[in-house]
Amino acid sequence: MNSKHHKIKVGISVGDFNGIGVEIILKALKDKNITDFFTPVIFGSGKLFSYQKNVFKINTTFNYVQTAKEAANGKLNIVNLWKDNVNVDFGTPTEESTKMAIDSLEAATDALMKGEIDVLVTAPINKDEMMKQGFKHAGHTGYFEEKFGKKGLMFLVTEKLKVAVSTHHIPVSEISKNISKQKIKEQVRVLNQSLIEDFCIQKPKIAILGLNPHAGDGGAIGKEEIEIIEPAIKELFNEGILAFGPFPADSFFQPEKYSSFDAVLAMYHDQGLAPFKTLAYEEGVNYTAGLPFIRTSPDHGVAYDIAGKNLADEQSFSEAIFTAIKIFKNRNEYQDLIENRLKPRVLAHDNGIDEDLPEENE
Repeated sequence: MNSKHHKIKVGISVGDFNGIGVEIILKALKDKNITDFFTPVIFGSGKLFSYQKNVFKINTTFNYVQTAKEAANGKLNIVNLWKDNVNVDFGTPTEESTKMAIDSLEAATDALMKGEIDVLVTAPINKDEMMKQGFKHAGHTGYFEEKFGKKGLMFLVTEKLKVAVSTHHIPVSEISKNISKQKIKEQVRVLNQSLIEDFCIQKPKIAILGLNPHAGDGGAIGKEEIEIIEPAIKELFNEGILAFGPFPADSFFQPEKYSSFDAVLAMYHDQGLAPFKTLAYEEGVNYTAGLPFIRTSPDHGVAYDIAGKNLADEQSFSEAIFTAIKIFKNRNEYQDLIENRLKPRVLAHDNGIDEDLPEENE
């Protein structure tokens, strides 16, 4: 679909409504002109949003629909999954709020796969509570990998800093057993392609961090750099991918260092996310790279400690929306470019200039 002539439908899952999810959604969509840029499609409950908009004193009107394909341009659409009253207990996850988080995510994902929405932005969930209710994954990434049948990569992005992580939600004691040369190579290939296709970076430069302190100090503090990471980098470079490292993580996130690269691959969750959230907390976006569909989220959690107090900042959620839209447009332009490259080109006989000529009988 040509995004230039298409009002992009942004699907939104509500997360745990006893956290700050509904609040940041309402705040991100409160500008009456927001629908000039895209069509919001929220998967949730009309009664829930009507209640919370009164709590936060946000004057918003909703258009209730049964399915995402009924969503109207120029309106804030809610796919009304739950028609019963809901009990909001700010700051405390409940069975009801957890079930709605699961229902909302599943309905939004189904609509995404059917093409009823173009991109999906997910509000924060409580992973532990969802797993207690039968959700099989410790986060969104694993869920989307199963649904889409393809490995994804957790990728935290801003305009100036982009950090992916090789391992996600696993104990620190398990990290070294969950990295391998082949895994790193596959992840860097995904990262490289995402930078080209999703972020319009023609020849990305990718930094790879070491696992151990001081990147192993030549083997004195661990062998993973010598045995796994360095060979992976060498083979990637031989493929034509500009991968560099391994760099010591403790000194890498200085502006003059990380700004020399288009993206960073960290070996584990906190190695990448701790500096990222410190440097880019308000504007950071969590993007699942490498999947056939576009999904983003804010780079923060449910924030039960401030839920219901009208203190939540919607900036990261707004950034997640517009990042998803930008990636959608970039992917479409990239596909158009690839298709045009594949079309035959001939020399115009009269002037010898290389031109695109219409096909015969067109």
